[in-house]
Amino acid sequence: MLAATPLLLARMAADRLTVMTRAAAVYGDAVRLPLGPKTLYFFNHPDHIRRVLTDNSVNYHKGIGLVHARRALGDGLLTSEGDLWRAQRKVIQPVFQARRISRQTGAIAEEAALLADRLRHAAGRGPVDIRQEMTTLTLGVLGRSLLDTDLGAYESIGEAFEVVQDQAIFEMMSLSSVPSWVPLPLQLRFRKARAELDRIVAALDRERRHHPASDGTRDDVLSRLIDATAEERDPRARRDRMRDELITLLLAGHDTTASTLGWTLYLLDRHPEVGDRVRAEVDEVLGDRLPAFEDVHRLTYTSAVLQEVMRLYPAVWLLPRKALAEDEIGGYRVPAGADVVLCPYTLHRHPAFWEHPGRFDPDRFAKGRAQGRHRYAYVPFGAGPRVCVGSGLGMLEATVVLAVLLRRLRLSVPAGHRVRAEPMLTLRVKGGLPMTVEPRD
Repeated sequence: MLAATPLLLARMAADRLTVMTRAAAVYGDAVRLPLGPKTLYFFNHPDHIRRVLTDNSVNYHKGIGLVHARRALGDGLLTSEGDLWRAQRKVIQPVFQARRISRQTGAIAEEAALLADRLRHAAGRGPVDIRQEMTTLTLGVLGRSLLDTDLGAYESIGEAFEVVQDQAIFEMMSLSSVPSWVPLPLQLRFRKARAELDRIVAALDRERRHHPASDGTRDDVLSRLIDATAEERDPRARRDRMRDELITLLLAGHDTTASTLGWTLYLLDRHPEVGDRVRAEVDEVLGDRLPAFEDVHRLTYTSAVLQEVMRLYPAVWLLPRKALAEDEIGGYRVPAGADVVLCPYTLHRHPAFWEHPGRFDPDRFAKGRAQGRHRYAYVPFGAGPRVCVGSGLGMLEATVVLAVLLRRLRLSVPAGHRVRAEPMLTLRVKGGLPMTVEPRD
């Protein structure tokens, strides 16, 4: 295992993707990365991914970054471990069952149609920020599909999540070395955002308790969390658990899909021939109607496009872990307590497992093309016991939204605008994504 130079790692705070890409290209599939007082063990081979995420997953807890993000996110499903994580997963798992998710197709299509209408009204008025529009859309979908409520009444929620994510990355890069009481502008904004999210969670809780389902059969996440915390005697502990769960679920659930959709629209603009193939498929399958669940399985090329987007720009670009006990990964010793990092962004561009890895080629996900491909060369939703619980909903949502938007609109990045990736908790477009709107009909 080779060690990267400290000079390379000095760029980590400003250019994390370049650091990881250069480390993999220069030093290989197993690299020691010095980061201040820590050493990161970076593994980038599918066999390594399988060892950490599946074969020996019990030895690996959430690591650097996510541990430090706990100060911002609390103990939600993303950051918790052990019995607490298992209890949390048990509470929300039924909400993501395939049968229930399939019933959300209509709500997703309706939200996408509303977005398409808003964008049509913006045609000819200059660029709109598609990243912001996707954030609003995905929060609306999550509100209806997971919480059975309208999050549109809470206009501040998107901005509050932005601040929370900024704070989480600050905690990660500073290794939580800055006390939370230090009145830095970022930390002051975070306190305000955290208080606003507390207010929103309390309002959601209060509204649901005052207006339960008449037949008592609500099976959404909010109702399940209320039931799961009913026996908590300490009101503050109960509030904190509700807040941590909802903040984590909403942040992870909306930002990942919003990121994927943003990158998809950008890449389709850069590759108009691919966009034309998607539109042709959507026109053939849907005609003038909104998608139903049965249509999703017929949108095969549309699905391949989304899979290729998630290969090049995986929303979850980094998977940090901490080794509880000594282990061996690919013949390399990993000491107990070591910080291990896996990077889907570099893994998905590994030249040994992907032909022309930097090329945008959705046909690599066509039927039969995956034969012989290493199962762990592609992990956009993670793998093993902690694989993303919302992957089914995320793929359904992205497919339906993309079909509706491309059926009605053409979206283009203004000439000369540079689109750059920003690796936060999710891999998003830096500074927003301005696009001009042109109706198709």
